[in-house]
Amino acid sequence: MISLSGTLTVRIINGRNGEFRVGSLHTEIGDFAVKDPVLDQYDEGCYEGVFGISRVFSSSYTATSRIVIETRAVLETIALANVNTLSAEESEPIEQDPIDEDEPRKEPHSTETAQTSESSLPEEQEAESGQGDEANTDPDAQLFGLLWPLQDSVKLDPTVDRGRFRRQRDRLKELGYQFKPVGQVWLKG
Repeated sequence: MISLSGTLTVRIINGRNGEFRVGSLHTEIGDFAVKDPVLDQYDEGCYEGVFGISRVFSSSYTATSRIVIETRAVLETIALANVNTLSAEESEPIEQDPIDEDEPRKEPHSTETAQTSESSLPEEQEAESGQGDEANTDPDAQLFGLLWPLQDSVKLDPTVDRGRFRRQRDRLKELGYQFKPVGQVWLKG
């Protein structure tokens, strides 16, 4: 991993799966496209700081009648120093939603394993283990998993499925949480 000072410009794009965020990282050694799930919690703007890059690779996608080839960086760490608003000329209209590129991730328990474990556990054991109907029917508990119940300060895990990450972000907004880019946490408003 290398650490570089630079500016991360985050843009919000409307795609067929809804809004998504993409970034452009400008550093002293070059410019990189950033499509990490962690960006889905940021507002549009320019974020100055130190960025830990774990991987650089080339990637391509098609958009309308063009083929776009870009150099991407995978961000391991983000330490922000300053946040600025995004100017109109920094927006680019054509982007592919990164969710379309993601390989489907497997949930911790496959459906076959879940069915086997459910059928082998008597109802008394389920009640004793705290995995009764309440946890299974509460949509917030299912959405947030180990983060549930939510505290006043929440840090989302960007390694979960990108669609789930976006649903978590949207639900936090509905619950009155606000994202603080410096520190990358959601605080109860």
